[in-house]
Amino acid sequence: MISIYNTLTRKKEEFKPINPPEVKMYVCGPTVYDYFHIGNARSFIMADMIRKYLEYKGYIVKYVMNLTDVDDKIIKKSIEENTGTDVVSEKYISAFMVDITKLKIKKADVYPKATAHIQDIIDVIQSLVDKGFAYNIDGNVFYNVLKFKDYGKLSGKKLDELEAGARVEVNEEKNNPLDFSLWKKAKEGEPYWESPWGKGRPGWHIECSAMSCKHLGETFDIHAGGSDLIFPHHENEIAQSEAANGKKFVNYWIHFGFLNINNEKMSKSLGNFFTARDILKAYSPEAVRLAFAQTHYAGPLNFSEELLSSAEKGLEKLNNLAEKINEEINNNNTGGVDPSFNFAKFKEGFEAAMNDDFNSPQATAVIFDFIREVNRAAAENENINVNFYLNVKDFLRKTAEGVLGIIDFDAAGTTGSGQLENDLIELLIKLRTDAKKEKNYALSDKIRDELKNIGIVLEDSREKTSFKRARK
Repeated sequence: MISIYNTLTRKKEEFKPINPPEVKMYVCGPTVYDYFHIGNARSFIMADMIRKYLEYKGYIVKYVMNLTDVDDKIIKKSIEENTGTDVVSEKYISAFMVDITKLKIKKADVYPKATAHIQDIIDVIQSLVDKGFAYNIDGNVFYNVLKFKDYGKLSGKKLDELEAGARVEVNEEKNNPLDFSLWKKAKEGEPYWESPWGKGRPGWHIECSAMSCKHLGETFDIHAGGSDLIFPHHENEIAQSEAANGKKFVNYWIHFGFLNINNEKMSKSLGNFFTARDILKAYSPEAVRLAFAQTHYAGPLNFSEELLSSAEKGLEKLNNLAEKINEEINNNNTGGVDPSFNFAKFKEGFEAAMNDDFNSPQATAVIFDFIREVNRAAAENENINVNFYLNVKDFLRKTAEGVLGIIDFDAAGTTGSGQLENDLIELLIKLRTDAKKEKNYALSDKIRDELKNIGIVLEDSREKTSFKRARK
C-alpha cells in the first residue's frame, strides 16, 4: 500500500487511483523564458522519482507536464532580445528538453503548450462566465472568488483574512482585489488571440486548468508542483476547474519543499542563482539526483557545494560496485559459490520506504546498506557464481537506476574492455611516474591533464598514484 501526504486534506492517505492500474498525473512545468533553475530541477526530479516508483509498482502512469509559452516574462524577454515570443519560447523549450535528458528525467507523455490550447482555454472561461463565476470588464475577464464557497481549501487561507491584507496588484476594474485574471485584454505590441471578449491572451492559472482537464479528464489522480505554487496558482486552479466542471478536480496534491542556497533564498540579486545547466557543468546528474533524494521531497533543502561533493563521494561506492558487477557478468563464471544473500530483505526495505509517502532518504539508505552487504559477500567469497552478480544488478537496475536515477550501468562499462582500459590507464600512470623521476615535469603534467580531459582523475599520495573516473 502506498500512502501519500495530501496537501488538500493535510494528512497521509492510502493511494487509490480512480481507474487502476492507470494513474493520471499532472506536474506544473516551466515558463519558458530562461534556463530552469536548480529549485525547478528539484521539483522536476522528485516528480520523476514519484512517477518512476509508481511504474515500478506496476501502475501505468499518464504523465502530463505543461509548458507555459505565453506570459509576461516571455513577452519581456522577447522585447529585450528584439524577437518574437515564439522564438523565445521555442529556444528555451529546446534547452529544457536537453537539460531534463541530462538529469535522467523521463519525458512526459504530453507536453501541452498554452498557445496550442487557446480554444480549450476560451471554452473554460466561457463556461465560468455563463455560470456566473466570472465577469468581463472591457475585454478583461476576472474570476469572482466570492462565488466559490470553497476558496482557500487547499492553502488553508481564509477569504476575510486575504481581503484584509491582500498582496495583489492594484486593479480598480476588479469587483474584489482578490479576483484574478482569466483573460487579459491585448496591449500594444503583445501577442493576442481573438475571443468573445475581444483580442487578448489567457491568464496563467486558467492555462493549467484547461490543459490538465483536456489531457487527463475533469477529475484525475495526482497534481504536483513546488510548494510556492499552492497559493495562489493551485488554489485558483481548483476554483476554476471545480466551478466550470461541477466535479472534484484532483484527488491527491503533492508539493515539493523550498530550496535554499547556502541557507539563503536563491535570487539573482544575492548572486546565488544557479540554473540546472550551471550545476551540471561541475557535477554529475547522478550526484544532483542523490543530493535531492537524501532529503524528503516535502521538506526544505539547503543546496550547497558541500552537499553535492558529499553526494559525489557517496556515488563512488555505487559506481565502483557497478563496474565490478559488469566485469563479473562479462567473465560469466558459472561455477564457484553462490553466497547466501537476503535479496528479499532489501527489496522489502526499499518498497517500505517508498510506500511511505515516497521516503527517498530511507530508500537511499537501503541502497547503501545493500552495497555494503554485497561488498562484504564479495570480500568473504573469492570465487562467486555469476548468478549472484546478475541478481545484484537486477535489484540495482530496478531501484537505484530505475527509480532514483543515481546509477548508470551503461556508463560503468558493459564489456571486457573495462579491464583493458584500466591496464592502459595504469601504463600511463607508470610512464608519468618515470617522467617525474627524470624531472620531465612537462610530460608528467601533460599525461595528468590529458587523462583529466577524458574523465580520468589522478590522485597522488606518498605510496602511489591512483585514479578514479569523473562522472559526467
